[in-house]
Amino acid sequence: MNQNNGFRKRLDGKVAVITGATGGIGEATAKLFLDEGASVMLVGRSAEKLKATRERLAVENMLADFVADAADEEATAAAVAATIEAFGGVDILMANAGTEGKFAPIESLTMSGFESVLRTNVIGVWLAMKYCVEPMKQRGRGSIIAISSIAGMIAAPTMAPYIASKHAVFGLVKTAALELAASNIRVNAIGPGPIDNRMINSLASQFIPDDAAAGHDFIVSKIPMQRYGTNEEVANLALFLAGDESTYCTGAIHMIDGGWIAA
Repeated sequence: MNQNNGFRKRLDGKVAVITGATGGIGEATAKLFLDEGASVMLVGRSAEKLKATRERLAVENMLADFVADAADEEATAAAVAATIEAFGGVDILMANAGTEGKFAPIESLTMSGFESVLRTNVIGVWLAMKYCVEPMKQRGRGSIIAISSIAGMIAAPTMAPYIASKHAVFGLVKTAALELAASNIRVNAIGPGPIDNRMINSLASQFIPDDAAAGHDFIVSKIPMQRYGTNEEVANLALFLAGDESTYCTGAIHMIDGGWIAA
């Protein structure tokens, strides 16, 4: 029970692993999960950024961090092992690590650039899933949440690596949902549209390189709600999928895009 108000929080007693934890969505989700009673393992590539994130979250005994590149199998396995050592198990995975890559026509893309996006956005999600499945089975249940995108549902010129990777995430989620349903492990994707953080600013600058404000306005013009979303709005959706309110939800992509896909 929550000693402060006598009410049980939505994630009391649960343990969450969040990859890409130093990004805007990752940090907002970590804060909300902590506020709702979860213990959280922050996973990211930069020790310096992890330290800064922990300082902003200002929590001690319910929070830990681990340095790991999403596409590094040995490091990902070690991050999950460290979570179990610190908190006793894994109940929730938020596979959030991702990269947008560089825009270029199909014929101008490089092998290294294409592969880099796929390694982070697809292999990174798969590895996080791979090493969290057995601990979740040991708990008798679990919730895996992978960050896809509106790019997992649509296409856009010059964005082939990113588009391909986010379509692949949704395919991976659907397959894992079928495999893990009998183990009471739910697997869902979140499909953000433009969210007000570093990545959308990078994308806007690539749409119109010489005019960042025009890039912003171009993107907003595509959104029926006529604004960017916030990291906190995505975190709220992640909380729903992580908690007990969504126990019959699996194998879906849950859009949070201001109506972009509906338009």
